Amino acid sequence: MQTVKIPVSIDPTRAATSGLSYHGYIPGKQLKRLSELCAGDCSDVIVSLECGVDLQGIVYLKGKAVTELTLQCQRCMALMTTEVTVDFCFSPCRTEAEIDELPDAYDPIECNEIGEIRLHQLIEDELIIAIPIIPMHQQADCSLGSKDIVVGEIEPAQQERPNPFAVLEKLKSK
Repeated sequence: MQTVKIPVSIDPTRAATSGLSYHGYIPGKQLKRLSELCAGDCSDVIVSLECGVDLQGIVYLKGKAVTELTLQCQRCMALMTTEVTVDFCFSPCRTEAEIDELPDAYDPIECNEIGEIRLHQLIEDELIIAIPIIPMHQQADCSLGSKDIVVGEIEPAQQERPNPFAVLEKLKSK
């Protein structure tokens, strides 16, 4: 199988009944929203996708997407490269009832008005969700290492204040 560009959109029902599978890439420069979240360029996304129909007659799109992103380490503020991998399994749904009946193994997706799915947008959404919330180097690789950063001054501990309920305790003992 040769590596090709993944199509921008596909008809999931037609692809599933034909048993199509794709192994290819999406150019990183086409994923604008993902690029905006990165500190540098987004590399090409390697995608493998299998379309099929399961034993229950449910149309599915199952696959994996892998890319490398340049993010800013939130500990030392230096740039770092991290690999982001997502596994997905979708099934197209047209009505709310179909979504309710869909097994938990599948995530529902909506088709557009001509019955197609925007595959690039779908994969980009999954990668955005998979970006680490707080990207950081491993502690051994970070330039700050285990040094803690303190921002501002820490106030000294105050003198111990009297307990406001001490008066009640005196009343109780009588």
